[in-house]
Amino acid sequence: MGAAVAAFAIAVTATGCGGDSASPSEGGKSKPSVAPDRVEPVNVTTKPEYPVTVGSADGRKVTIASGERIVPLTGSLNEIVFSLGLGAQVVARDVTATFEEAKDLPVVTRGHDVSAESVLSLRPTVVLAETVSGPAESIQQIRDAGIPLVVVKTAKELADVGTRIEAVAKTLGVPAAGTELKERTEARLATVQKDIPQPAEGKKPRVAFLYLRGTASVYLLGGSESGAASLLEAAGAVDAGKESGLKKDFTAITSEALAKAAPDAILVMSKGLDSVGGIDGLIKIPGVAQTPAGMDRRVVSIPDGVLLNYGPRTDQVLKSLVDQLYANGA
Repeated sequence: MGAAVAAFAIAVTATGCGGDSASPSEGGKSKPSVAPDRVEPVNVTTKPEYPVTVGSADGRKVTIASGERIVPLTGSLNEIVFSLGLGAQVVARDVTATFEEAKDLPVVTRGHDVSAESVLSLRPTVVLAETVSGPAESIQQIRDAGIPLVVVKTAKELADVGTRIEAVAKTLGVPAAGTELKERTEARLATVQKDIPQPAEGKKPRVAFLYLRGTASVYLLGGSESGAASLLEAAGAVDAGKESGLKKDFTAITSEALAKAAPDAILVMSKGLDSVGGIDGLIKIPGVAQTPAGMDRRVVSIPDGVLLNYGPRTDQVLKSLVDQLYANGA
């Protein structure tokens, strides 16, 4: 697999890619749940306090004097800001921020490709980026214009959810709201995990995360760095790609790799599944039909924009994953 393909895949999957609804997959064992298209702000009315000086994930110290016009450069960051109760101050969004409150905002980022000109035209008082946001020239152009830009570490696992919420809340002068949102999110995740069925005969279901873009002929199997392992393990499952020894983020799908992973179920993004023609098309990818998941047509589909967001709605993602995975006694 070329480096460009790998970079493209991990950049897109880190925060999801477009689309907020899932279409039922004909012929499958389970149908995907549609993730709620609204966020739920915390019930904290603390007025933001500025100025604030915070550490950016790229090693800089940044001082923010105002949160009047906020530009989050990823869908996950948009979701956090709205959930903190600061949605009225957000003036732009990433293409993956498709929840109802943000959908009419101008798009300034697509697949982590930031349009500096679009950002600057909105006269932001603070910009929130992630470590995957780029290109570097665009980030520097925003900083050269004198706009405070804070980089937040990209999430890779459930443990990152609370840390990111706190970082954003501190940056925007609302640490109390951040504490409330973090505690609410973690409590809801714990509630979902309490209801996970015990695996039959003590055997946890093996789930392979496949990144699919049929229109671009991109068919990848997630490994230990794909970002899906933590979510699958929280659902009481085993990441089949990681367990089979795949150390990288993604590897091109081959019959041999799938046979070694031997998944009982396959996890996909909804638009990815649609791009290959649903479950019928997925089965035609070499090696899929020969896996236990392929023979049983057991596919779990989650909307692209939320699957690997690791934001305030991750409990809903986890619940959808659990509901689909165990719907037929997986």
